[in-house]
Amino acid sequence: MLDIEHVTKVFFPGTVNEKVALENINLHVNPGDVICVIGSNGSGKSTLFNMIAGTFPVTSGTIRLDGKDITNAPEYRRAFMIGRIFQDPTKGTSANMSVEDNMNLASSKGMKGLKYSLTKERRKYFQELLGTIGLDSRMADNVGLLSGGQRQALTLLMATLSHPKLMLLDEHTAALDPRNAEIVMDLTKEYIKRDSLTAMMVTHNMQFAIDYGNRLIMMDEGHIILDLAGDDKKGLTVQSLIDEFRHIRKKDFDSDEGLLTS
Repeated sequence: MLDIEHVTKVFFPGTVNEKVALENINLHVNPGDVICVIGSNGSGKSTLFNMIAGTFPVTSGTIRLDGKDITNAPEYRRAFMIGRIFQDPTKGTSANMSVEDNMNLASSKGMKGLKYSLTKERRKYFQELLGTIGLDSRMADNVGLLSGGQRQALTLLMATLSHPKLMLLDEHTAALDPRNAEIVMDLTKEYIKRDSLTAMMVTHNMQFAIDYGNRLIMMDEGHIILDLAGDDKKGLTVQSLIDEFRHIRKKDFDSDEGLLTS
């Protein structure tokens, strides 16, 4: 489904500021995988997502999605196939457009220049969908008037409208208060199950990464150091994961955030 082969990303190559952010990354994502990606700050998690989404070009290596080489495809073209939700709730929607216009724009994604008209039938369809997140009465309101939790829930709903081949969830609940984070996470689980989505999710919460999804990937200093699934993942605890990190990397895991269990 997604194949990353020997991908390396070097920022500012050949200068005193040269930084190897990813080094010889190899990863195969199967259809239907739900992968939690963990690692301390600077481990390469967001850079990996940026390489997949096309935000930055790779330095070397190949990325294929559904057998198609997208290594050099621009970000806007990959957006037809890849949905991405960021930590910042303001990034996934247009604040100066109404809720229904945002929905209409999202539903036209990948239609090669076509844009659906906001007919009575489409408004009814959007209203039904928005009812699932409690925004059916806010369709005419500008998105900028919504709370952070409401915007992130809307972003998540919009991302599913184009039936993406891959969803990238980049700490998408981290900026929300605990109640809204739980609501958005429950919606995430619901939509992934409903639409049989393939997803990769960055999280700092080790316990969540252990409990959720069918695979867990741990990164450190631009490398994938663990890729666990099935029974290997089921038997994990936060402590055993930290112990495994120490065994592989010969150092302590340096992120207190990752030790959170709630």
